[in-house]
Amino acid sequence: MKSPEEILTELNLELPPAPKPLGVYRPFLIDGKHAYVSGHGTVQSDGSLIMGRIGEDMDMEAGKLAARQVGLAILATLKENLGSLDKIKRVIKVLGMVNCTSDFEKHPYIINGCSELFAEVFGKENGIGVRSAVGMGSLPDNIPVEIEAMFELK
Repeated sequence: MKSPEEILTELNLELPPAPKPLGVYRPFLIDGKHAYVSGHGTVQSDGSLIMGRIGEDMDMEAGKLAARQVGLAILATLKENLGSLDKIKRVIKVLGMVNCTSDFEKHPYIINGCSELFAEVFGKENGIGVRSAVGMGSLPDNIPVEIEAMFELK
């Protein structure tokens, strides 16, 4: 069985820089055998953000790709703080927030962009946890997706 680090390399995934806090909070915290990751946005490899509102500025496919990018940012934070993704045992919980128009109803489809990435990297058994996907009237800097997550450590 391949490790998450081997899978990351095999999939040729490029992690963006781990985002730095823009407020008074920690982006990462370990409590016992759990790692908590604060809400992450759509940080790209060059440090810029994907911006826009789903149903207004972007379609569902672009929103799903934005959620995948958030997943990559979360992986970057995990790797920066733990040294290796191989220290993650499994995904426990994902909370996905979608910046969308009031008539948009496909929030789970958008957050699948992140969930599918985690399932690829950690395997279906350990990469899929419990999840909530909710719509928001706005998100910081007009990003389309913000996601926070909790992981179990080995």
